[in-house]
Amino acid sequence: MNLPDVSPSEPLVTPVVVRRSAGAPRPKEDRHFVTALARGLEVLACFRTGETTLSNQELAQRCRLPKSTVSRLTLTLTRLGYLIHVGESGRYRLGTACLALGSAMLTRLDVRKIARPLMQELANFCQAAVSLGVRDKLSMIYVEHCRGPAALTVTLDVGSRMPVATSAIGRAWLAAAPADERDAVMQQVRELDDLAWPALERGIAQAQRDHAQLGVACSFGEWQKDVNGIARAFDPGNGLPMMAINVGGATTTLPQPFLMDEVRPRLIALVNELESTLPR
Repeated sequence: MNLPDVSPSEPLVTPVVVRRSAGAPRPKEDRHFVTALARGLEVLACFRTGETTLSNQELAQRCRLPKSTVSRLTLTLTRLGYLIHVGESGRYRLGTACLALGSAMLTRLDVRKIARPLMQELANFCQAAVSLGVRDKLSMIYVEHCRGPAALTVTLDVGSRMPVATSAIGRAWLAAAPADERDAVMQQVRELDDLAWPALERGIAQAQRDHAQLGVACSFGEWQKDVNGIARAFDPGNGLPMMAINVGGATTTLPQPFLMDEVRPRLIALVNELESTLPR
């Protein structure tokens, strides 16, 4: 889903890293689990869309690790090219090795090449943005993104993340995911904010009904009050994880009736064509 200029962000090709959600247990009991490697990947996963640099202190707070441990990790990652040390400020930014990993992953997603012309056609029709996403922990990360020629300036692009519980694309994934996987994600969402959970649970339950009955999950002002969106999930096959495609934008350009009456059937047809075209 896309947002008119309401918050700063910059496009980011996200590195292929493992992100641990708050409250998720560390599998220390597994003797094959390499804790040092996991911690290094957690450091890389701390960088969010729109953030250029982070300090060791900020990384330590996000990873919940001692600053001395993070300092050793950032030194190692810098020498390997995954981080760049900014001498003037003493802060760190993602290095080109991360870009290489992210680019390698994206180039191997054949579904992007097949989906892009279909997505662009829909984006041109609705004068909004159409995005393809895959889940990463409690977010949906965009791996392809198309905009209509008259779409308002947006701040989301490939690499941007959407919350799985409140965005249309996240709710579509939750509606179509296997029950055990969905339950595990919902439990983590609940642990993050127990007070907000009842409302989130109602929205997710409604999205499941909508995805089954209407063919799409919806988010009308629930992620951002001035943003509407609908999304449909699908199985790309070939060993790839479940994905979803959404259409989203400002409420002024994408009112709910237009999305449901005009865009919804086209989005469903797009996903059906995509599923029939993808190699199995």
